[in-house]
Amino acid sequence: MLKGTGISPLGSVSVAVAALILGKAVLIADMLPMINRFPNKPLINNVAWKTLIYLLVATLIHYLERLVDFWRQAGDLVVGKEELLAEIVWPHFWAIQIILLVLIVMYCTMHELVRVIGKEKVLWIFFGPIPIPQV
Repeated sequence: MLKGTGISPLGSVSVAVAALILGKAVLIADMLPMINRFPNKPLINNVAWKTLIYLLVATLIHYLERLVDFWRQAGDLVVGKEELLAEIVWPHFWAIQIILLVLIVMYCTMHELVRVIGKEKVLWIFFGPIPIPQV
């Protein structure tokens, strides 16, 4: 389907991998007791704090997933870590982290806005008033 478009299928795979990593990071980080540290402060505090926590967890998960792959290939954790550090394509690793950062900032911003404004009001802002069914 992508033939002739100039779009690499690996780019789509990278985005899918980034989304899966982000999903795992959010689920794990939401269980941390310190995640909702600034509920009554300006929204930027919670957005920045949650972004930092989610990004740290996502980076750790991303690194550990790569480490497990190399560990399986090498048969030893220490050898796998050395091979990972020698063979990993760092620009690709950091590019995925930058994509994750952008996604996390957008997610945290929207999540905090919905928390403050309310789900119903946000739905009304995006989709307008819901028509009342005529009986």
